[in-house]
Amino acid sequence: MHLKHLLLIATLALIAACGSKKEKEDAVDENLSETELYQQAQTNIGNNDYNAAITKLKALESRYPFGRYAEQAQLELIYAYNKTQEPEASRSAAERFIRLHPQHPNVDYAYYLKGLASFDQDRGMLSRFLPLDMTKRDPGAARDSFNEFAQLTSRYPSSRYAPDAKARMVYLRNLLAAYEIHVAHYYLKREAYVAAANRGRYVVENMQETPSVGDGLAVMVEAYQRLTLDELADTSLETLKLNYPDHPSLQNGQFVPLEEEDDNRSWLGKATLGLLERAPPLPPGETRANQDVRRMYEESRQEIRTELKQGEAAKEDVEAADRKPKRAWWNPLRLLD
Repeated sequence: MHLKHLLLIATLALIAACGSKKEKEDAVDENLSETELYQQAQTNIGNNDYNAAITKLKALESRYPFGRYAEQAQLELIYAYNKTQEPEASRSAAERFIRLHPQHPNVDYAYYLKGLASFDQDRGMLSRFLPLDMTKRDPGAARDSFNEFAQLTSRYPSSRYAPDAKARMVYLRNLLAAYEIHVAHYYLKREAYVAAANRGRYVVENMQETPSVGDGLAVMVEAYQRLTLDELADTSLETLKLNYPDHPSLQNGQFVPLEEEDDNRSWLGKATLGLLERAPPLPPGETRANQDVRRMYEESRQEIRTELKQGEAAKEDVEAADRKPKRAWWNPLRLLD
């Protein structure tokens, strides 16, 4: 027991020593001038020691808020947060700089770093080393990044950062369009054809010049065919053939749906390949999913009615039993009741 206690004390002492050493390393000398603080922060950035640079820059801003390096330190802080993979801190620092210095000659750099922080927000550790499909992830950060880069390019079209922002916007636009197509196919699989058609039409109308426009037309054709809206389906199909003749949904000039309808047949129909059971054709606008929902609702209503009837019958039996004359438990005739 004494040995365990000694090991525990030694471990805690070592941890405390490491923590105090780290605090001393991160502590900023109070006697440093504004210039010395800025120079040390620049040295830390040059050595890729961004955490130490953040400490120096924050100290510089708090000690010399109106100094000659204060505004530049705020810009450097946005950059340092970005390099340490702290997108929220970087965005917050950028928004603060834009609010405080809207006429600063380098405010376009703050807009650029703000968009870059959102751009890298979803590109975490896993996405850097694993082949994750970014088009299937939540597009919230991508939309934010696109809008922030759009602000930069619209307000400062001659900015040195505008060309890179435009290139990133093309990538983000393609990513967002592909995400809409994934959602549309999700709706198709679940027979939500109106929602699928709306997603496809949104891509076609609002995301021109992206590779997903052809996919949006194919989604519209399939959804309209399922809904038996033949005129809309034919118009979408002609547009697809005219502009995307090599689309995967077109085989020998004929449209082939990419998503198969769910097989909702009974086990007898599946076992006999439908020879002993053929479902009648669905009316226009009807889906098997809607029929299943109504069927389950009716079954639940029948079950509730049955339970209520059983409950009423049991209640009547109890009341009838209460009305019978009671006999003592030792009555030899009570077994004949």
